[in-house]
Amino acid sequence: MSLWSRHKIFETNSIILVIGVLIVISIGGLVEIVPLFYLKSTIEKVEGVRPYTPLELAGRNIYVREGCYNCHSQMVRPLRDEVERYGHYSLAAESMYDRPFQWGSKRTGPDLARLGNKYSDDWHRDHLRDPRAVVPGSIMPSYPWLEKNELDAKTIGDDMKVQAALGVPYTDEMLKKAESDLRTQANADDPNTADLAKRYPNAQSRNFDGNPQKVTEADALIAYLQMLGTQVDFKLYDNKANVR
Repeated sequence: MSLWSRHKIFETNSIILVIGVLIVISIGGLVEIVPLFYLKSTIEKVEGVRPYTPLELAGRNIYVREGCYNCHSQMVRPLRDEVERYGHYSLAAESMYDRPFQWGSKRTGPDLARLGNKYSDDWHRDHLRDPRAVVPGSIMPSYPWLEKNELDAKTIGDDMKVQAALGVPYTDEMLKKAESDLRTQANADDPNTADLAKRYPNAQSRNFDGNPQKVTEADALIAYLQMLGTQVDFKLYDNKANVR
């Protein structure tokens, strides 16, 4: 039997062709989907990645509220030009506690996935107050009210409870001390700073907005921005790549 004869039945009968296509697609789909039912998680755990502190979570909420994701992404793709500009490509684990994730769909401004500790707190404060003061060509809107608005810390505990219900591993102690931990992180001289670090390793504690009189929305947002991309030691991944 010639090759043409074998294919003729599919190429001359549309119904049989459609059935054949559906069978092939179904087999391919099952191969992709079935293994997921046997996996507890599709995200590989990475050392260093932890849930957001109350202050960082509050800052993230402000980031979302102000629509920062409309112009900034938080996902470095594994392409040479992206890695050279922004740093190590993003890992899935870095977004495992994001509800919702902030990968973004466009970049009017630069990617922020590796922004943490790239600039000083003063730079961030000035940038939020008047972007053109530090980046002359910036088209970013000004957010001067953030350093004036006192942060509403009373609701952060409820927010963390919602996150816990969604799967974020906040402990009972974390939930109980949510508001106090928020205020502790915004004051490096607070005697509970060491206790905070036990619950949230490598959390940065200091007065972020330069105003020690109160905890502002700028404190929270800057704390969140200064954390981005700092939880994972990417030198370990770079060393593995070099060994290979």
